[in-house]
Amino acid sequence: MMYQFHAKTDPGRCRENNEDSVAFDEQALVAVLADGMGGYNAGEIASGMATAFIKAELSRWLSEAGANAQIRDIRRAMEICVDNANIAIYNSANANPSFAGMGTTLVLGVIKDGRLLIGHIGDSRCYRIRQGRMEQITKDHSLLQEQMDAGLITPEQAAGSPIKNLVTRALGVEQGVMLEVNEFSIEPGDVYLMCSDGLSDMVSDEVIVRIASEDLRLEPLAEHLILAANECGGRDNISVLLVAAGEAVEKKGFIAKLLGK
Repeated sequence: MMYQFHAKTDPGRCRENNEDSVAFDEQALVAVLADGMGGYNAGEIASGMATAFIKAELSRWLSEAGANAQIRDIRRAMEICVDNANIAIYNSANANPSFAGMGTTLVLGVIKDGRLLIGHIGDSRCYRIRQGRMEQITKDHSLLQEQMDAGLITPEQAAGSPIKNLVTRALGVEQGVMLEVNEFSIEPGDVYLMCSDGLSDMVSDEVIVRIASEDLRLEPLAEHLILAANECGGRDNISVLLVAAGEAVEKKGFIAKLLGK
């Protein structure tokens, strides 16, 4: 199987700065997206630290481990890299008063032997688009999600809730944080969409699926998704990181679209 990555971020229509950050390593098959929080430009610093640190450290580990790396070892490497990034952000926040309280959400993906390991913290999400259907494969670490899990509110009530952006877990806010990691089998034709809440809060699942079905090339798909979020108001920074899986190059139908040929 072969994979293609594409990322795009946009400040939206209501904010001057962009506190989202995206990074990927196509050789190491690592993808990272973060949505920062904090006053002034602190959120931008937190998310930038997270993506740069985790991509560099995890890619280095995967390169050194080589083909012999086992899934359980990769999972542990993800946890260690995130722990180290958490401490770095936490220490920076405590060393500089203007950065006090900064933190970031995180969604992190690593591909190995046809399996996708997804780790996340907070409410940045990963969706899987497979055969025209989309499924959210992360569950938000948020107060709203906890209320839905407890049966206190319905998803319809949650959609209009004023507390939808209150996260219960974030990177860099405390000395320790738990990365939730789940594993998925990849099928040819899958497209994985990582995004900040600037997309998921503004654009419905139905619209995302419709846009994805129009053009499987990743660059225009990313552009169309961000355009849709901005057309719905663009109230927050918007980031998307797309990963597409395809079979051998000889099967040109999917790959040709993927590569824009």
